[in-house]
Amino acid sequence: MLDTDAWWRDAVIYQVYPRSFADSDGDGMGDLPGITGRLQHLQELGIDAVWLSPFYPSPQHDAGYDVADYRGVDPRFGELGDADKLIAEAHGRGIKVIVDLVPNHTSSEHAWFQAALAAGPGSPERERYIFRSSGEEPPNSWKSVFGGSAWERLPDGDWYLHLFDVSQPDLNWDNPEVRAEFLDVLRFWLDRGVDGFRVDVAHGLVKEANLTDWTTTSTILGGLDPAGPPPPMWDQEGVHEIYQSWRRVLDEYPGGRILVAEAWVAPASRLARYVRPDEMHQAFNFPYLDAPWRPAELRAVIDETLEANDAVGATTTWVLSNHDVVRHASRLGFPVGTPRMPGIGAEDPQPDAALGLRRARAATLLMLGLPGSAYLYQGEELGLPEHTTMPDEFREDPAWERSGHAERGRDGCRVPLPWEADAPSYGFGPTDASWLPQPATWAEYALDRQQGVPGSTWELYRTALSLRREHGLGRGSVVWQEGAFAFRNGDVLVLTNFGSEAVELPSGARLLVSSEPLDGDGRIPTDVTVWAAL
Repeated sequence: MLDTDAWWRDAVIYQVYPRSFADSDGDGMGDLPGITGRLQHLQELGIDAVWLSPFYPSPQHDAGYDVADYRGVDPRFGELGDADKLIAEAHGRGIKVIVDLVPNHTSSEHAWFQAALAAGPGSPERERYIFRSSGEEPPNSWKSVFGGSAWERLPDGDWYLHLFDVSQPDLNWDNPEVRAEFLDVLRFWLDRGVDGFRVDVAHGLVKEANLTDWTTTSTILGGLDPAGPPPPMWDQEGVHEIYQSWRRVLDEYPGGRILVAEAWVAPASRLARYVRPDEMHQAFNFPYLDAPWRPAELRAVIDETLEANDAVGATTTWVLSNHDVVRHASRLGFPVGTPRMPGIGAEDPQPDAALGLRRARAATLLMLGLPGSAYLYQGEELGLPEHTTMPDEFREDPAWERSGHAERGRDGCRVPLPWEADAPSYGFGPTDASWLPQPATWAEYALDRQQGVPGSTWELYRTALSLRREHGLGRGSVVWQEGAFAFRNGDVLVLTNFGSEAVELPSGARLLVSSEPLDGDGRIPTDVTVWAAL
C-alpha cells in the first residue's frame, strides 16, 4: 500500500501564474476566481497538485514577488475568501495546493520596512533588514541579480541590501523576530488547508556575516564555482537550520505537507543537502532544465541528480519551463547549445517554431518517463511558444528595466493563456483586455482547438500523464539500455532518438505513446521520444 503522506514523491505538479491563467472579471488580469473556474481543465489533464505563484498584496514591482502582506490576497486577484474557495474546490477534485513563499525579501511597502524607514538608523526596526552605514560608498561590491548595485542609500545615510529589485529589501534572518514571523506565516496558510510551500530564493536567506566583497558578475548563482566555496550571499550553512525549524512545523499537520526549494545550488550533492530527511521535501532540478538537447549532457544530469538524491533518500524533480525562463517550445527551437535565456526580441534571431515544438514534445515525454516528481508550467500542455516579438512598451519585468534592456526579460513566457480560439482574449477573460499582449498566432494553440484531436499537444500530455500513473513511472528507477538513448523504468522502455536517422523499436516492444507519429515502416524518427511496454 502506498504512503499517501508521501504523495509528492511521484507527483506531477502544475505551476499556475495567477496573472496569466484566467481572468474572471474582464480587467485583463488573471485572478483566483478565474483559476477556480478552470480547475476542471487541470483535473482532466491529470495533474496531482497546483503551485500558485504569489497572489499576496503587493505593489507588483516584481509581479508579486515583492510581498507587502504575507497573510492576504491582493485585490487584483480577489480576497482571502477566494483563496479559501480555491483550496476547497481543488481538494474536492483531488488536487493539492502549493503556495509561493518569498522569505528572502519583502516589498519596500511592507509595514516592517516602512517602520524601519520612519525609525531611523540604529533602530530595532532596522534590525529586521540588512542596513549598514558606510559613508558615500556602498558597504561592499555586491551586485543585484537584476543589475546594478545591490545597495540603496537612504537620505539619512544608511544603506540597505536588495539582492533583487530596489523595491525588495532583504530580510535579516539573524533577527529572531524575522524567524518567528515566518513560522507564524507558515501556520496561517497551513491552517487554511494549503498542502505546501514553494520557497523562493531558498538558498539566499542567510548572508556571510562579514559581507565579504564579491566582484564576480552577479547571477542567481552569484557566479558560483561548483568546485569552490559558495558566494557570501548564497547557500550559506545557516539556511539549513531555518528549514529544519520549518519542517518541524509542517510535520505537525496531517496529509503530507511539503516544502519545495527554489535553490540555485551546485553541484547536485550540495543541492541534495536541502532535501535531507529533516529539511525540505523537494528542490528544483535546474541543471536538468539548463541541459542542452544532447544525449551525453542529459544523461550526465540525470545520473548525477538521481545519485545525489538517492544518497539522502530524497525524490528527484524534473522541470523544463517556468515563469522565469524561455518556454521550452521556443528554447529548443534554437541550435543546440544556445544559452538558457537568449536575447530573443523582435530584432534577434527567432527560434524555429516547428522544430522547437517537436523537440519540446519529445523532451516532455522523456521527462515524464523519469522516476520522481515532474513540474509543468501553465500552457506547455498546449505547446505554447515564447512571445518573442513583444513590443518593448508592454514589458513589465524589472530585470529587463534594470539591465538597461540588455536582457530579454521574462515577460515573453508570462503571456495570458489561450482557452478558446474565437473568444475575446482567446477566452482568457470575458473581454479583449490582457495585461500582456497575446500573439495573433495563438488561436491555433487554444485548448478548444486541441481537445479530442488525436496527436495534439494537449492530448499527448493527457495520455502521457495517464500512462505515467498506470505504469508507476514516478516511483520506478532508471536502468540504461545499450545503443540508443534509452532507459527502462519498470515495464516501460523510454527511448529518445537524438540521431539523424530513424531507429527501430526493440523486438517485442509494444508502443504505448509517441511524441510524433512513427515512420511508415514503424521506425522512430529524429527528435522523437516513445514509451513502449516490454
